[in-house]
Amino acid sequence: MFRSARDFGAAIRKNRKALGWTQTELAARSGTGERFIVELESGKPSCQLEKSLIVARTVGIEIGDLRTAQAAPASPDDDLDFLPTFGDGR
Repeated sequence: MFRSARDFGAAIRKNRKALGWTQTELAARSGTGERFIVELESGKPSCQLEKSLIVARTVGIEIGDLRTAQAAPASPDDDLDFLPTFGDGR
């Protein structure tokens, strides 16, 4: 399971590279801009969900894969570290 935008972006990057595509090629194939692909792969948490899912399907990640995908295991101490913090860190 993906625990963060960073995990999801890493999976997109991995699949894109396995296909031998550049970020520019993926952007063209998925109907998005290159900047969107760069931000998605870098784990920007505010990327648009619909576009992100289109890109995921373009590189072969299906919605069902989101339930079974293997992401880096979390340590017991950082169970909620994938959540963003705001203001004073609370």
